[in-house]
Amino acid sequence: MRNLYIALSFAAISSSICAQNNDTKAADKLYNRFEYVKAAAEYQKLVDNGKADGYVYKQLADIYFNMFNTAEATKWYARAVETDQDAETYYRYAQMLKANGKYEDANKQMAKFASLAPNDQRAKTFKENPNYVPKILGKRVEYTVDNTTLSSDKSEFAAVLYTNDVYFTSARNGARKNYGWTDEPFLDVYKSVRSDNGTLAEPTLVAEINTKFHDGPVTISADGNTMYFSSDSFREKSFEKDKSNHLKLSRNNLFIATKTGETWGNIKSLPFNSKEYSTSNPSLSRDGKTLYFSSNMPGSIGGVDIWKVAVNADGTFGTPENLGANVNTEGNESFPFIADDNTTLYFASSGKQGLGGYDVYMIDLAKGTAAENMGKPINTEKDDFAFTFNKDKNTGFLSSNRNGNDDILSVTPICGVDVMVVVTNAKTGEILANAKVAILDDKNNVIATEISNDKGEVSYRVECDKTYTIQASKDGFEGNAFPVGKSKGPKTNVKAPLNPIEVIITETEVILNPIFFEFDKSNITQQGAFELDKLVQVMVNNPNMVILAKSHTDRRGGDKYNMILSERRAQATVQYIISKGIDASRISGKGMGETEPKVVCDKCTQEEHAQNRRSEFLIVKK
Repeated sequence: MRNLYIALSFAAISSSICAQNNDTKAADKLYNRFEYVKAAAEYQKLVDNGKADGYVYKQLADIYFNMFNTAEATKWYARAVETDQDAETYYRYAQMLKANGKYEDANKQMAKFASLAPNDQRAKTFKENPNYVPKILGKRVEYTVDNTTLSSDKSEFAAVLYTNDVYFTSARNGARKNYGWTDEPFLDVYKSVRSDNGTLAEPTLVAEINTKFHDGPVTISADGNTMYFSSDSFREKSFEKDKSNHLKLSRNNLFIATKTGETWGNIKSLPFNSKEYSTSNPSLSRDGKTLYFSSNMPGSIGGVDIWKVAVNADGTFGTPENLGANVNTEGNESFPFIADDNTTLYFASSGKQGLGGYDVYMIDLAKGTAAENMGKPINTEKDDFAFTFNKDKNTGFLSSNRNGNDDILSVTPICGVDVMVVVTNAKTGEILANAKVAILDDKNNVIATEISNDKGEVSYRVECDKTYTIQASKDGFEGNAFPVGKSKGPKTNVKAPLNPIEVIITETEVILNPIFFEFDKSNITQQGAFELDKLVQVMVNNPNMVILAKSHTDRRGGDKYNMILSERRAQATVQYIISKGIDASRISGKGMGETEPKVVCDKCTQEEHAQNRRSEFLIVKK
């Protein structure tokens, strides 16, 4: 049903009209009246009776394309391309193959499309990057997507949340006459109330907005008093006559309504509506100054494009502007949603490189950069569209037929923090490129390790409300650790100044941070390895240096036990240094047990125990 608002509504007539004949007359009439369900049945009779040709196959393929029955569309496009060399047929065939996850086969059809339409931007983009799918699949997951109670066995889509009211479009009204395109009732606007815990109340009709034809989707101003909505142009008795098919062809148009009390009224048509093209799927910026919408009006790059128009303070409108090639393609773009920041635009596209069907994209209109595919789970191989988001409630909605029908899904951001690290020389402030930077979780497990760029930068994406540690090191510098506190994001900056390695060298020893061992164990931990790597660096820079590693325990435990444990730890330390390429003759270890306490105490505090439980790295020879 969403194709009414993505494709050229009520206007898509087959390009192969010349192949009509007496056998196809009945089916063609239904097709041209957009009664696709009945038309498909009539064309199928021709196939069953052996009277089908390439024209019939193409008609069937296009019917199922418009109804997004991907399996049937794929079957009939495979037969249609045997005789039909129209570029768009190959493009649609590729789209349907992608929608079934057959990316390799889709690429073959895209290659044929590109050869037939080399100047089409979709063809150029494909030839520049034919193997784009792995990049999309590898994108960081930013949201969770779940089913909602707004969905029924009919089409529902384009849900948007304002304060606590959720407005959406649905064909669930079983009392209404069915529409021949999908054999579902005409569309209406509904409203549900969202509770603080996210529960959605039983939807009710927004009666004063709806007509007996298609109505919705809607957008509402920040103050809640102005609504813009799509509706059938029959509302104003605006249509074109198709005498040959005894058909009145309407369009999607945009209307404005104002709220009085709890009802909407004073409904007016927007001045740039026309019976010659459609305008639909409005989205109003939060400042109320710009209305975004989709249209196939003159000046469109493809079938349907995203446009914008200024909303003046006196209630008048400017001249609609096409958003250009960063957003629009020779395919269809629709369902714009402008975020609360007034610059981030979300929209659906069939013309950009995606996973199949319609995918959702986002673009920062202020930067003028290309639109970005939002990846999974927002996008799938099926139709995904009408992404909306309420920043105050930190929740949004998405429409998709991934479950076999147009359904409304809830969207919840995965709380994440971008940790931005900059490594510098602590003495001079100079940027340190090619530094090794690791991020550890609260259990000291290394999550990832990166090398700083020429600006000394490394970035990580981590979970909200968790503590982390950054470890940074570089040849010639003392490695160090830097805490990352709990944060709800979106960004945390970490400065990582490193001292030249010489600062840890005294006349008598190399001073490292305490090296901790697990209770009753002598294996080198990740934290211990990070500290010992500093000693390795010192010994590499000073090739004649000889070190004695002395391991001490606190006074808890028996004398003999402490001596054995400290000896094991001292030898583990020695073996680690040797494993890093230092000659065994330059490092020795000795366990001291509790014989040389740093703090002499009878009833030692935890801090005093910690001072005694230490490792020392004495310089035997420089």
